[in-house]
Amino acid sequence: MPTETPIVVSARHAGESDLIQLDRMYGALADEQSAIREIWPDADGLAPPLDGAFRALIAATDASVVIGEIDGIPVGFLIAMEEPLNAPRDAERIGSIRFIFTDHEARGVGVGAAMLSLAREGLRGAGIRLFDARVSPGHRLAKNFFESHGFKARSITMHSADHTGSGGDAA
Repeated sequence: MPTETPIVVSARHAGESDLIQLDRMYGALADEQSAIREIWPDADGLAPPLDGAFRALIAATDASVVIGEIDGIPVGFLIAMEEPLNAPRDAERIGSIRFIFTDHEARGVGVGAAMLSLAREGLRGAGIRLFDARVSPGHRLAKNFFESHGFKARSITMHSADHTGSGGDAA
């Protein structure tokens, strides 16, 4: 009886050679988030041009771009950033997981956990002990994922769009 070869889930830091895959996965993330909140690309997404935004994040000393893989094939990405707290704790920073995405067919096998683990390991190495993760309202799977890794809600951003005037945004 043949034995099934187990999949290998891994995470690594992104490089410029990953720009095409990052662009592809970011597009899928933007589509998913826009279906939940139409304003997401303009309010919460990366500023265009994407290749420039990803290049800057990969080169930044206060950010981390992580690629999640299955059997060496990129299927996810995570972006974490260091952000200062307000005075008097402004010398202390918080690690903010700004984006995490895994291709739909690759979910539920540990790719997100591997990316989160690598990102938090790097942030801890920089002396960070506080962590945030951004989750869109209604994205129950993302909320459950972060809760299973020890996160809990500490704030919720409320939004309204004024459609009575000209130029109102779409919520």
